[in-house]
Amino acid sequence: MLHGSIGDVTRALPLAGLLRQGFPKAYLAWSVEPTAYPLLQGNPAIDEIILFDRRHWWKSFLPFLKALRRKRFDTVLDLQRHLKSGVISWSTGASQRIGFHKADSKEGNWLFNNRYIEETGEEISKLDHYLKFATALGIPRAPIRWSFTLTMTEQASIDRHLSQLTGAFAALFVGARWESKQWFPRQMADSAEMLNSVHGLDVVLMGGSDDQSAAREAMRLAKSPLLNLTGMTSLREAVGMIQRAKLAIGPDTGLMHIAAAVGTPVISLFGATDPRRTGPFGFADLVLRGRAACVPCQQRHCPIGRICMQSITTAEIAAKTVLALDRDRTEQIGHAHSR
Repeated sequence: MLHGSIGDVTRALPLAGLLRQGFPKAYLAWSVEPTAYPLLQGNPAIDEIILFDRRHWWKSFLPFLKALRRKRFDTVLDLQRHLKSGVISWSTGASQRIGFHKADSKEGNWLFNNRYIEETGEEISKLDHYLKFATALGIPRAPIRWSFTLTMTEQASIDRHLSQLTGAFAALFVGARWESKQWFPRQMADSAEMLNSVHGLDVVLMGGSDDQSAAREAMRLAKSPLLNLTGMTSLREAVGMIQRAKLAIGPDTGLMHIAAAVGTPVISLFGATDPRRTGPFGFADLVLRGRAACVPCQQRHCPIGRICMQSITTAEIAAKTVLALDRDRTEQIGHAHSR
């Protein structure tokens, strides 16, 4: 079970495949919040998606807990480390509730579970941390795989969105949920100019409706035309678009992890967070870290103007772009692409 962000759910998805391999006859349910719900749709390893409407938690939480308890689960995997997920895990009444080690949990989460994965500390990637749950259940490691299957209708919608492009394109991820992780419209505009003039790539701006203001500013500053699709696609359409991109560039955000999941080389820009913990799977060589005495601060809001993100130059992004474009995507092992 996981109620986390798009990035957290994306990184936890390979665990579902391992659980299905280890327990082929088990009934596997996944509890998730609305934002990340589309990532689970159509996944062959998951029998049921249980939606928790966090937006109206004051009236949905108790009915949600009662509904979980009625399902009489035998085992619960608490893939978050917070009080909320601990309460949910305990409320299921499952005889086996597996959570994070006490030293790695937060807000007393460990009190609500009765089995724990081994202690790892914060230097292990979140993806590898999630896979420790498979180890705890005796399931051997296997190649990391994702399974995103889009419908023909979704593919047709993607075609319409991208019909304005003249050829191969790069995706720029405009925003991030934490203000401290966001890069700047000037950086986007300069990167777009480099991608277009040096590599002949069209550029698509991607993100949610909250990113539209920054996207418009990037378009105003850009010397080359940009296709602005922020707030205009569903999450599942975004998955398909990212898969079609030649490469992607952006901060530590959910779309970055989706890019890694579908095998699109992603140049990730880090400041407030640590790429050892939240970097994209398989693309550590394309990580750029900002420079500041406080990096990584792990703070949602920056009081000093995100100087770490400002320090990342177009020249650095250009050098990583050459590496990204030189990579043979067929060599990305363990990715199950959208169909």
